[in-house]
Amino acid sequence: MKPDYDVLIIGSGFGGSVSALRLTEKGYRVGVLEAGRRFSDEEFAKTSWDLRKFLWAPRLGCYGIQRIHPLRNVMILAGAGVGGGSLNYANTLYVPPEPFFKDQQWQHISDWRDELMPHYEQAQRMLGVVKNPTFTDADRIVKEVADEMGFGDTWVPTPVGVFFGPDGTKAPGKTVPDPYFGGAGPARTGCIECGECMTGCRHGAKNTLLKNYLGLAESAGARVIPMTTVKGFEQRADGLWEVRTVRTGSWARRDRRTFTATYLILAAGTWGTQHLLFKMRDAGKLAKLSEKLGVLTRTNSESIVGAARLKVSPELDLTHGVAITSSIHPTPDTHIEPVRYGKGSNAMGLLQTLMTDGTGPEGTDTPRWRQLLQQAGENPRKMIRLLNPRQWSERTVIALVMQHLDNSITTFTKRGKLGIRWYSSKQGHGQPNPTWIPIGNEVTRRIAAKIDGVAGGTWGELFNIPLTAHFLGGAVIGDSPQSGVIDPYHRVYGYPTLFVVDGAAISANLGVNPSLSIAAQAERAASLWPNKGQNDQRPLQGDAYRRLEPIEPEHPVVPAGAPGRCGGCRSIRSARQARSAGSSAGQSQWRAADHAAAPAVHVDGHVAHQGDSVHQPVLVVVVVDGPVLGRPVVPNGHIAPFPVPANRVLRRGDSPLQ
Repeated sequence: MKPDYDVLIIGSGFGGSVSALRLTEKGYRVGVLEAGRRFSDEEFAKTSWDLRKFLWAPRLGCYGIQRIHPLRNVMILAGAGVGGGSLNYANTLYVPPEPFFKDQQWQHISDWRDELMPHYEQAQRMLGVVKNPTFTDADRIVKEVADEMGFGDTWVPTPVGVFFGPDGTKAPGKTVPDPYFGGAGPARTGCIECGECMTGCRHGAKNTLLKNYLGLAESAGARVIPMTTVKGFEQRADGLWEVRTVRTGSWARRDRRTFTATYLILAAGTWGTQHLLFKMRDAGKLAKLSEKLGVLTRTNSESIVGAARLKVSPELDLTHGVAITSSIHPTPDTHIEPVRYGKGSNAMGLLQTLMTDGTGPEGTDTPRWRQLLQQAGENPRKMIRLLNPRQWSERTVIALVMQHLDNSITTFTKRGKLGIRWYSSKQGHGQPNPTWIPIGNEVTRRIAAKIDGVAGGTWGELFNIPLTAHFLGGAVIGDSPQSGVIDPYHRVYGYPTLFVVDGAAISANLGVNPSLSIAAQAERAASLWPNKGQNDQRPLQGDAYRRLEPIEPEHPVVPAGAPGRCGGCRSIRSARQARSAGSSAGQSQWRAADHAAAPAVHVDGHVAHQGDSVHQPVLVVVVVDGPVLGRPVVPNGHIAPFPVPANRVLRRGDSPLQ
C-alpha cells in the first residue's frame, strides 16, 4: 500500500521547516504535523496579556506561541504554532564559537566547522541575516557597563533575521515585494522596532519560517497540518512508519487520525522530540534505541535575569528595538545579551523576583529563599513594587546569559507510585549544570545601578532551578549507539529511516542563540539526501563515517540569482578550493570576536570572522555566494585571494569585494 507521504515531519520549527523545503525540492511528498495553530501576522497577540494567543496551555483553551515546561533542574521556554520557535524567538542568529565544533562528543568524527560553515551561510541567506542597525538605550547602558568592567571592546550589534528595509536601508512600515527569493516569497514590511518580536510580529518584518523555509515548502507542495498532536508512532513490518495523532486540545471528540510514511523526521523541539522518543521506547516500540537517550541534554549553560526600575523613566525607552540588539562577552566563555518585550507585554514579569546568589567561591552559603526574605524585610515597599508587573517591559532590561562550558543534565523517565512514567532530569556529564552564573549576576547588578533600579532573578532560582530559552541535546550525534542516539547523518541508530533534526541533535553547548545552528545542521542533513528515485550515497549504519558532497535538489523553489537560492554544493566546493589555495601559507591563529554574518573568509582553510587576528603571514580567500548584509548579489562561487601580513586584524573593509 502506498504511504500517505514519502516523508512525514513532526514539528514545524527550524529543523522541520528546513527539512520540509529541501526534501520537497528533491521530489519527496512531504507532510508536516504541527501541534499548534496557524497565525497570520495580524492574529498574534497584541500584548502578552492576551493569554489565549500568547500562552500555550491547550487544556485551558490557550493556543498561543509561548510554551513553559518545568523540569527538576531547569525551567524551559519554547515555541508553539506553525513555524515553531521562529514565532516567539528573539531573531538572533549567531554562528557559535570554536568550542562547539571542537566538543569531545563529536570532534573526532569530522571537521565540523569546515563541514557546516557553508550550511550556516546558506541558512543566513535564507533567514535574511543582517546586523541590527540601531543603537538603543539598552545597548548604551550595557556598553557603558562593559566599558567600566574592562571588556567594552567585546560589544557588538547582533546578527538578526529581520527585514528593516530594501538594500540595507531602514524603511519602517514600508511594504516592498519579496526581497529575498526572487518573487517566490511574500512581500515584506520594514521593521518599526517596537520590541514585540517575542509575542509574535504583527508587522510583517520578522523573518519567521512561514516567510521563508516553510512558506516556500508549502508553495512547492508540502502539506502542513496544524492543531495535530502526535500521540505515538511505530514502524510496521513492511518498514513504513505509522503515526497516531489526535486533534490538539479536543476533549470529547478526539479526531483520531493515523498517517503513514516511508521516512519519519522528529523535529518537535528538544522537549517534544525527547518526550516522543522516551514514550515510544518505554512502550516497546523503539526497542533498539540507544541507551544514550537523554544524555548530554543541554541548557546552553544559561540564566535569564534582569534589572528593573521601580517606575518608568521618560528618559529611557527600554522597549525600543528588536528583541535583542547587542551582545557583550565578559569572559571568553560567557555571552550576555539585553532583551526586551514591547509596551504592554508584561505577563512574563510575573516570573521575576529579587536577584539571589547561589553557592560557591563567588556566592554564599545562605539559602536563596532566605536571601529573598532578608531583602524583602529590608525594603518591603521595593519588593512589592518590583513584583508588580504594571509597565514591566518599559522599565526592565532582561539579561540573557549564555556559556559554552561543557556541562549538561541527563533526562530520563521513571515510574511513579501509580505506575505512570514521569519525565525528569538530573545532573549529567561534565561540570555541574550551573544554577547561577556569578558574572551574569554582577553585570546585571551594574545594569540595575545604571538605571537606578533593582536586579532581579526568577522564582525558580530560589530552588536552584534556572530559566532557559534554549533547551538542547539529549538525542545527540555519536559515532556509534554507544556514544549517541543518532549517526552523523541524523539517522536514529537502529532505525535508519527515522531521523532527529532539531535542537535535540545539538551535541554541545553553543554559548549563543541556537536557531541558526539548528537550521545549519538541518541544511546539511537534507543536502545529503538523494533526490527521490536516486541512489542513496550515505553509508549504511555501522560503516565508517564518510564526508559526502551535498546533492543539489532537482526542483529548486527559489529562482537562480535570488539571494535565497540553495547554494550549499557550490559553497562547499568553493571552501575546499580556498583551503587548497591557502595550504602553503602556514597556519593562522585568531580569537573569535564577532560571529555575525559576513562573507566566508577562509584563512589557510579555516573560516575567520571580523575581528580575528592573524599572527603570521597568511593567504586569505574570500568566498562570496549571494548577498552580504543587504549588499548586491555577487556572482555565486566568487573566490578572491589576497595576502594579509602578520599582526593584522581582519576587518570587513579588508575584503576586496566591499
